Amino acid sequence: MKRFVEGEDRRQATLLPECLDDYVAPDNPVRVVEAFVDELDLAALGFAGVVPEATGRPAYHPATLLKIYIYGYLNRVPSSRRLERETQRNLELIWLTGRLMPDFKTIADFRRDNGPAIRAACAQFIVLCRQLNLFTRAVVALDGSKFKAVNNRDKNFTTAKVAKRIEQVEAGIARYLAALDRADRQGGEETEARTSRLKEKIKGLRRSMQSLKEMQQQVEAAPDQQISLTDPDARSMATSGKGTGIVGYNVQMAVEAEHHLIVAHEVTNVGNDRTQLLAMGQKARDVMTCEELTVLADRGYYNGDEVLACEGSGVLPFAPKTQTSGNTNRGLFPGQDFVYDAEHDHYTCPAGQHLTKGKVRSDRRDNIDHYRNLTACSACALKPRCTPDKHKRLKRWQHEDVLDRMQDRLERMPEAMTIRRQTVEHPFGTIKAWMGSTHFLMKTLEKVKTEMSLHVLAYNLKRMISILGVGPLLRSLAV
Repeated sequence: MKRFVEGEDRRQATLLPECLDDYVAPDNPVRVVEAFVDELDLAALGFAGVVPEATGRPAYHPATLLKIYIYGYLNRVPSSRRLERETQRNLELIWLTGRLMPDFKTIADFRRDNGPAIRAACAQFIVLCRQLNLFTRAVVALDGSKFKAVNNRDKNFTTAKVAKRIEQVEAGIARYLAALDRADRQGGEETEARTSRLKEKIKGLRRSMQSLKEMQQQVEAAPDQQISLTDPDARSMATSGKGTGIVGYNVQMAVEAEHHLIVAHEVTNVGNDRTQLLAMGQKARDVMTCEELTVLADRGYYNGDEVLACEGSGVLPFAPKTQTSGNTNRGLFPGQDFVYDAEHDHYTCPAGQHLTKGKVRSDRRDNIDHYRNLTACSACALKPRCTPDKHKRLKRWQHEDVLDRMQDRLERMPEAMTIRRQTVEHPFGTIKAWMGSTHFLMKTLEKVKTEMSLHVLAYNLKRMISILGVGPLLRSLAV
């Protein structure tokens, strides 16, 4: 008697063929992909090929190709070549496509040619979440993260990079010329061969120098003084670690605080977040259709003009103030030790004296006021701990009260930054884990936006399945 579980004989024919639907269990997530795509109005979203041509070879329906891509990103298979193989061997994809097996070129062309429509399909899933009343809290967490582009760091040129490489090439040429001079003084047959090699290396470096000089001119003529050869839209961006900058894109996400669904996202090639607060806040507010939306952001979004623009727009920002002063390190009183009195329009210094507003604005800006107390500063015992200048001067922006109100909101909500971290950093970490140690597969900003939308759609889909379950979600889609 055999004591092992045995498989079926491959040569044994079956009397009745198996039903394709038996390959997939009723609670398999692939059924959600099928139901979601079938409910979309692909023509209204802008997909090409919804209406077949009257002549020529029949094409694949865009719904089939969209299902393949959503399934691929849901299961960490974004490559068109790998998706082609999966359609031939993966039972879930065989069920999803009805045994259709498009080649990788057809799959890749669909993603390339239907970027706006794919992004609209991602937005349509957020509409579904809103219809299911999942956005009950008008709170989102906002953050940005750098994602690598196809472009290698050596194929990206800035003014500083070109200058540094020219300096390195010049040092190399000088080093080889010195070695060549020493070889000429030694003589001998071996020296002749070495001399020939050195001359070839010097020629190569001079060719590199000529190329770098030409690149320097192109970089100086570029609008932002930066050129990427592989992906022209990718930009060099600094990251938190020293020497760990990448060439890529800055992805913005607004994640609602209750179910941690990504309600809005954007891809930019600007390396900082300072101008994204209002745009992302309004985008999230439009999606969640609330009168006022609380937006939790980190210090990277702290920008007076952006906070001012949020006033009256329905976006209520929470961003901690950036501490740029080095007074504490120099043993001087920090700015927080000078308390502003809005009623009397003056500052109170640590010595208890009042700094009042000067009559004339300076700093070449007409919206910066200066506060000082010339008399008190001259005889103040705390002056060595206050300022190395003759008198202490405090600058105050004309709309500083907007920033003061935001600081008051933060003090009344001390857990704001903890909620922000717990909410928005998880989606970034998850998507980067799905991507692995690789980069975006597509080039140029518009195509990268399409690829990011597929990542976001897959994340939200998996999140919804985790929240509701496959069965309830299928019933919701069928309504």
